[in-house]
Amino acid sequence: MVSSAQPWWQAATIYHIYPRSFADSDGDGIGDLRGIADRLDYLVDLGIDCVWISPIYPSPMADFGYDVADYTGIDPRFGTLADFDALLARAHGRGIRVLLDFVPNHSSDRHDWFVESRSSRDNPKRDWYIWRDPAPDGGPPNNWISDFGGPAWSFDSVTGQYYSRAFLPEQPDLNWRNPAVRSAMLDAMRFWFDRGVDGFRIDVQWHMVKHADFPDNPPNPDYRAGMGDMHRVLQLHSTDQPEVHAIATAMRQQADAYGAVLVGEIYLPIPKLMTYYGTADAPGVHLPFNFQLIEANWNAAELAARIVEYEAALPAGGWPNWVLGNHDRPRIATRVGQAQARVAAMLLLTLRGTPTLYQGDELGLTDAQVPADKVQDPRELREPGLGLGRDPVRTPLPWTAEGGFTTGDPWLPIDPAHLSRNARAQADDPASMLSLYRRLLALRRATPALATGAIGDIRADGDVLTYVRGDGAGRYRIALNLGDRPARVEPGRIILSTHADPGSAILRPAEGHILRPAEGHILKVD
Repeated sequence: MVSSAQPWWQAATIYHIYPRSFADSDGDGIGDLRGIADRLDYLVDLGIDCVWISPIYPSPMADFGYDVADYTGIDPRFGTLADFDALLARAHGRGIRVLLDFVPNHSSDRHDWFVESRSSRDNPKRDWYIWRDPAPDGGPPNNWISDFGGPAWSFDSVTGQYYSRAFLPEQPDLNWRNPAVRSAMLDAMRFWFDRGVDGFRIDVQWHMVKHADFPDNPPNPDYRAGMGDMHRVLQLHSTDQPEVHAIATAMRQQADAYGAVLVGEIYLPIPKLMTYYGTADAPGVHLPFNFQLIEANWNAAELAARIVEYEAALPAGGWPNWVLGNHDRPRIATRVGQAQARVAAMLLLTLRGTPTLYQGDELGLTDAQVPADKVQDPRELREPGLGLGRDPVRTPLPWTAEGGFTTGDPWLPIDPAHLSRNARAQADDPASMLSLYRRLLALRRATPALATGAIGDIRADGDVLTYVRGDGAGRYRIALNLGDRPARVEPGRIILSTHADPGSAILRPAEGHILRPAEGHILKVD
């Protein structure tokens, strides 16, 4: 078992729930808290330890919950505070911890704070948001670009100034340089900690503080058409400011007092990502999200190099983490195909560190085909045709061959191609993706070497990626064939294969054994 000296989250596997699309209990076509509670047995059988739930706070839903109108409530679409408390109690009773999504960079423009802030220039909450006079030509104060395209500023005709907004006009940026904002937001976190929440995933953490002087961002010399408008400039001054780390330390102190974990969403190169762990004297978030596997080309040499680079960069005491996908990025089965998605599952669940699994990846779901007249995502609607839309990874889970998500009309259509990969059918199929994930997670839970043991001997040999996990109780070699031809690897006793059978081409120990195309093995090393 894991030592009691280790924080619980180091050995945990986190499952990311996009609540609108997980399970609908009342037939309105939108997933809800009671729907999650009704599916806890599925999560227990899968073998996860913790769920992270995307925003469930009151919201006008301009960006489907990432525009928060009240940080201490539940949106009626998802249920009530009583429903949340009941879910939390049931989850804890089943051994599942719960993380909420905290959205600190911006609120909704319908939040009471912003309603006051925009009412007049001398309102006490004016400085809770970022307001600036127009440029001399009457345009935005600088050249910053929204992540959803267009200027990162919106003009307010009532007071004659622009407000900063890194995303939609309905998502004004909070001013974290104002101590009153910091206090109010920490109070909001404490509200949920006091209810028993086990931690937070912090949305766009690296966006939270802007340069105090608001200089123009430099042009991106590598920009080319089709990348998305936001990439026309380098976000040098609008993100990743040094003051963000003091805020992370304040959040960390609060989380540590509750034994909770903080996971930061940070899309930055590894050297900058490492700074979000903080220092011994001023610790940052426990787990700055590591998106290396999402961004990597799928070949053994690149994956080995990324793993080595990431492990070498970790600061003293920094715990690693890995993720294959999320509610914003294309699914792993779309990126690498169904066969390699099985290999990717073994990679995710045998690397050193805390893994996060996105709902539906355990079923092998691909990006859904969403008809043009059904598109909901504001990013796709603002920059259509660039492949940036997020609807394809947010469609409802197929629980049965008929859908099983809702008795009504789902808010996004279920792709007919997903119905054959439904959870009910896969649960009884030993060769299914779901069965593979269950076996991997059961083995990870039962084998401390695979959960929290050391990693070493990371190598790429042709199409084969190998590494060794170990602790005092045993050593295991993971061998992953990322190619489409058989490959010979060093011998070992097969503990688990990504195929339903353990391997049909085993040779004598002196010769090693054969990995079939797109096959992974966990091997016991004597």
